[in-house]
Amino acid sequence: MKIDGIILRELHLPLVRPFETSFGVTRERRVLLAEIHSEGLTGWGECTAGEHPYFSGESTDSAWQVLLHELGPMLAAESPEHGGDCPRLFRKVRGNRMAKATLENAIWDLEAQREGLSLSSLLGGVRERIPCGVSIGIQSSIPELLDIIEKELGAGYQRIKLKCKPGWDVEVFEKVRHRWPGITLSCDANSAYRLRDVDHLVSFDGFDLLMIEQPLWHDDFYFHSMLQKRIETPICLDESIRNRRDALAAAEMESCKIINIKLGRVGGFSEAIAVHNAAQERGIAVWCGGMLETGIGRAHNIAISTLPNFSLPGDVSASARYWKEDIIEPEVTVTPQGEIEVPDTPGRGYDVRYDLIERLTVRKETVSAMALV
Repeated sequence: MKIDGIILRELHLPLVRPFETSFGVTRERRVLLAEIHSEGLTGWGECTAGEHPYFSGESTDSAWQVLLHELGPMLAAESPEHGGDCPRLFRKVRGNRMAKATLENAIWDLEAQREGLSLSSLLGGVRERIPCGVSIGIQSSIPELLDIIEKELGAGYQRIKLKCKPGWDVEVFEKVRHRWPGITLSCDANSAYRLRDVDHLVSFDGFDLLMIEQPLWHDDFYFHSMLQKRIETPICLDESIRNRRDALAAAEMESCKIINIKLGRVGGFSEAIAVHNAAQERGIAVWCGGMLETGIGRAHNIAISTLPNFSLPGDVSASARYWKEDIIEPEVTVTPQGEIEVPDTPGRGYDVRYDLIERLTVRKETVSAMALV
């Protein structure tokens, strides 16, 4: 496909409520979007890098520079036929996986539109609906947290994930389990613990958790393997899994029993599929994590979640949980049974609200394909 133009945008969107993790509190998202035009079609990608390089080494500003000056020109000078061509085109640039995913995912969107297929079908998806869970940030008090959980359970969500850190864990789990002994419950530490906390982490076994996500260092397999041998609760790795090789290493070392696949963290759909397949071959369940995406990134998460080994409820939830007004239509909604119906129309399955995107845009740059040929 011929690339006619690449437009980068930065939007500012306030969250419906602050979202706190062990990294800190997010109240507003600086959203970076890529709009790629090709032969009368438009594909969209969303960068999931945070405002600061806390979750990964990337940030909104670093991704912008890499997209504008490196990856964008590389892509605009080529004519990729498939989204799977992008890793080869971008291989000179090391790291910067969230920036790479921004463009690659937009190319997959374009390819699906060109072929008249839904994005999920093009990826090899098999599900018509996906099960949904919610991720709930650290709150100012336990009663406030319980009120939020009650609301989300009432909305039908099939799994509750609690952000945790030292000082916000065992007492919280006790109160939640006492009130709802039978719900599917997990926790996410975002690397907040160390080996000195191992006895404390062993106590998590008493709360029948589906998993504990990334309890130790963000780049570690070895010590997670040691910890998994001490605890019954399955460890889920998130930040540690950057590609298929990492998934294979984690499986070989028995560092985890579950893997969270995030499109931005692994560099886009191509590597996400490779991680999915490696995990499936080794009997490791996977699910799709969220990064406070708008509807564009959310549509991509829905599509990847239709692959067969996405057997656990993911963090893909309704637009209204995060945004007063999303930039897609229709907005993502969840059924009373806690599921999202997968679109079957060509491409990502959701129209972008171009007028709203224009109104929210605070920075805009164009990479011209013609100028680079």
